Amino acid sequence: MEIFAMEFWVALGSIIILDLVLGGDNAVVIAMASRNLAAEKRKKAIYIGTMGAIIIRTLMTFLAVWVLTIPYLQALGGLALLPIAVNLLKPNKCQKEVTTCEGFWSAIKTIIIADVAMGIDNVLAIAGAADGHFGLVVIGLLISVPIIVWGSQLIGELMKKYPSLILIGSAILVWTGSGMIIHDPMVAQLLNSIMQSELLFFIPLVLTSAIIIYGYYAQKKCTVAIN
Repeated sequence: MEIFAMEFWVALGSIIILDLVLGGDNAVVIAMASRNLAAEKRKKAIYIGTMGAIIIRTLMTFLAVWVLTIPYLQALGGLALLPIAVNLLKPNKCQKEVTTCEGFWSAIKTIIIADVAMGIDNVLAIAGAADGHFGLVVIGLLISVPIIVWGSQLIGELMKKYPSLILIGSAILVWTGSGMIIHDPMVAQLLNSIMQSELLFFIPLVLTSAIIIYGYYAQKKCTVAIN
């Protein structure tokens, strides 16, 4: 594919748009995972965690055909997001500003695991847009990731100002994770054999509602304890 050819720019534009659209959830995770760190360490955690996730996701895209043949991989990625969503719901007011190495590396680990887990069902879309030209994948990431990082910092500031956004962020993670589980080919086949497909919608709905209720009462309990 020639760099000056129209198809090159169309493919690159498609990859950048996909990265940004699919990266919305990632920006939320990055913001939530790093929100309790001191300002200086927060920026470092965001950059290190994001770069680690980029490297792994790029490798996954290169190996897309093989990766997507692993049984239950998408479901496992979805399951990985559920405990992350619960842990990120720990009320900010009940936690001291994290300055320890443990908190720093924990934030990085959360960013990488969540980003890779959410990236599992995005790999095929990116690989398809690249049409075998994986240099486009790297260029697309180099352009879109700084925007996602900037967006995560903005979301982080908004979460400090409006704590209820943390609850919304966790709900997004649960909805994404449960959606990945029920849309995994192997799991979907199993579920369709025991229940009507129209009822599958209620699985992410119930799980997301449960996490919202849990988060609401956790924040309420924290506020009462402080007062």
